[in-house]
Amino acid sequence: MAESESGQDKTEDPTDKRKKDSREKGEIARSKELNTLAVMLAGAGGLLIYGGGLALDLLEIMRLNFSLPREVVLTPDAMGLYLLKSGKIAIIAVQPVLLTLLLAAIIGPISLGGWLFAGSSLAPKFSRMNPANGLKRMFSSTALIELLKALAKFLLVLFVALSVLRSDIDALLRIAHEPLEQAIIHSVQLVGWSTLWMACGLILIAAVDVPVQLYQSHKKLLMTKQEVRDEHKDQEGRPEVKQRIRQLQREMSQRRMMAAIPEADVVITNPTHYAVALKYDPEKGGAPMLVAKGNDFLALKIREIAVANNVLLLESPALARSIYYSTELDQEVPGGLYLAVAQVLAYVYQIRQYRAGKGKRPEPLKDDLPIPPDLRRDS
Repeated sequence: MAESESGQDKTEDPTDKRKKDSREKGEIARSKELNTLAVMLAGAGGLLIYGGGLALDLLEIMRLNFSLPREVVLTPDAMGLYLLKSGKIAIIAVQPVLLTLLLAAIIGPISLGGWLFAGSSLAPKFSRMNPANGLKRMFSSTALIELLKALAKFLLVLFVALSVLRSDIDALLRIAHEPLEQAIIHSVQLVGWSTLWMACGLILIAAVDVPVQLYQSHKKLLMTKQEVRDEHKDQEGRPEVKQRIRQLQREMSQRRMMAAIPEADVVITNPTHYAVALKYDPEKGGAPMLVAKGNDFLALKIREIAVANNVLLLESPALARSIYYSTELDQEVPGGLYLAVAQVLAYVYQIRQYRAGKGKRPEPLKDDLPIPPDLRRDS
C-alpha cells in the first residue's frame, strides 16, 4: 500500500481533478513495449504488402548504376543526374513502408492513454541533471524491472528469430540458385515474414507490460483521505469562506428588500412575528408580487420602514403566515391566495380613497379571509 510523505496510506481512488491535473502534466500510462510491437507489426506488414514493388525498384536502381554506358562514365555531370534519379526511385520505393511506420508510431502511443500534448513536459527539469538523482534512478527497482523486461524481450525475440531461421533454412539456401529478380523478391518476403513472427513474439511482453503500466499509473494517482478532503474544500470552498459569502448574500438581499418596501401597496402583519409586503402593478397585469418578508426582528424593521413611508399596515395573522411560507421574494402569490389578496387590495384602495376625501371610511377587514387548507399555516 502506497504512503504519502506525511506517512498516511494512499487508499482513496484519484478524483477527476487529480486525473485531469496529472494528464495536463503529461503523467499518463504509456507502454514502450506496445509502441515497439505496433511499429514492428507495421514494418512487417509493409514489407509483405509492398515488398514486391520495393524489390523491383531496388533491382532497377542496381541495373541503373551497375550498367553505365561509356559516355556517362566520361561525363562528370551525368553522374549527378544518375544519383538524383536513383534517389528519386529509392524515395518512391520506400515511401509506402515509411508512411505505414509513421502511422504505427502515432497510433501505438495513443492507443494507451489517448492523444496528449503537454507543454510542461518539454520544460527542462534540472533535478534530472543531478548526478546523484541519476545514480539513484539507475539502481532503483524501476530500473531493475526495465532491465529484466529488456532481457526477457531480447531472449524472446532471439528464440523466435532462431526458430524462424531454422524453419526457413531450406528457403534461404534456395535463394542462391534463383534468378536475381526472383531472389530479391523472395528475400524481401522472407525478411517480412521473419519480422512478423518476431513481432508476434512481442505480443506476450506487451500483454504483460500494458496492465503493469496501468496499475503503476493508477498507484501514483492514489490519494490519502486528507488529500481528498483538502481537494474537496478547495473545489467547494472553505466552510468559513462559504459562510461569509452566504452572509454577504443575505445582507445584500435584505438591503434590496428594504429598498423595495416604500414602493409596496400594503404590509400584512401577524402582527408581531411576521410581516410581508405586497405590490400590485395593474399595468403589467398578473398577480400581486411579494417584495419583502421577514419574521421577528426583520418583521419589525419592515413595519418601521412601512410606517416611515406611509405604507398601509394591515393586521391579518393567517394571511401573513400563509404568504410568508408559500411565496419567495420577487415571486407572485400562489393562485390559492388570489381571492384573499384581492380583498386586501380592495380594502387598501378604499382606504386610499377615504384618505383622499373621495369616499367613506371602509369597515375594518376581518381575519376570516378565504385561505385554502393546504396554504394555511397555524401559529
